[in-house]
Amino acid sequence: MSLRIPGVGRRKPKPSPYAAFDMLATLIAVVRVDGSVVFANAALEDALGTSRRTIEDTPFFDFFAEPATLRTALDGAAGNEFAALRYEAIVKRANHETFPVHAIVAQTERRGEVVVELLPLEQQAKQDREERLIDQAQANKELIRNLAHEIKNPLGGIRGAAQLLQMEVESRDLIEYTQVIIHEADRLQTLVDRLLAPHRRPHVVGDVNIHEVCERVRSLILAEFPRGLRVVRDYDTSIPEFRGDREQLIQAVLNITHNAAQALAERIAEGDGRIVLRTRIARQVTFGKQRYRLALELHVIDNGPGVPDSIKDRIFYPLVSGREGGSGLGLTLAQTFVQQHHGLIECESVPGKTDFKLLIPLP
Repeated sequence: MSLRIPGVGRRKPKPSPYAAFDMLATLIAVVRVDGSVVFANAALEDALGTSRRTIEDTPFFDFFAEPATLRTALDGAAGNEFAALRYEAIVKRANHETFPVHAIVAQTERRGEVVVELLPLEQQAKQDREERLIDQAQANKELIRNLAHEIKNPLGGIRGAAQLLQMEVESRDLIEYTQVIIHEADRLQTLVDRLLAPHRRPHVVGDVNIHEVCERVRSLILAEFPRGLRVVRDYDTSIPEFRGDREQLIQAVLNITHNAAQALAERIAEGDGRIVLRTRIARQVTFGKQRYRLALELHVIDNGPGVPDSIKDRIFYPLVSGREGGSGLGLTLAQTFVQQHHGLIECESVPGKTDFKLLIPLP
């Protein structure tokens, strides 16, 4: 009698030739010309709210509010009438909700099979906005570095000349003028040093617990604003540690939270200022043209007057501030530090609620 060992002698199922599509953030289905689904990628599963097993071998037409255009496209692909066709469509989720997409139907090398790529219009707009933020931050970084170096060299000469002049003059009035020059040169030097700080300091990587970062920021803010302000913890304690620069992240979160506290001046005076530090795990998210299985979401939410409309689109630009006397560097530096962790910062603001969201990919 022979013994059958489980798993031995069985052939492993062949991997799908389309498995690489699972790495893409866009929604992909491979469809036969009769409309039945051969393959659905992970992003499409998430978007439709149903499993791949449910999607595959079913008519893809069932997921469209108006399937006639898709039928026409598949017929055209079968007759080699085009290599690729683009059109707008409405897709239905499993819960009967709908969302608009830009659909691209293209032939494949496998006869009788067509690739249907769906780009949600809301996702496309979000991706465009994120790309603009990343490009803007990169341009800001180069501008700041170049500008700071151009200011720094003549500034040292101005200060040195003023010191020499002060040693030569005897009039008290003239000495006061030279002291003004030296004082203002020092003030500009401090500003330049702040501009160059992110580019000078080495990126020190270690294990980071985001809640230790939040607690550090919370204690600093409450020390500066001991009355009239509540800093509420809303933590997901299951978030794992990740590799990062702890001091940079503390500075980034502190800059945002400090801005929020300053914007709450009137509410703090009335005793009802409130900032929420909220941590969550985001799954299957896309930002910076890349898809991540897991990401940290850190929200800094305040109940202040909101970001002025005049600067909403420019809040991460250097030297842009909604507060009189502000340097306009806090958010610029915060964005720089977060981007050094391959993340980004987003902001949604209306009167009564401003939400700065930090997104950082997790391993």
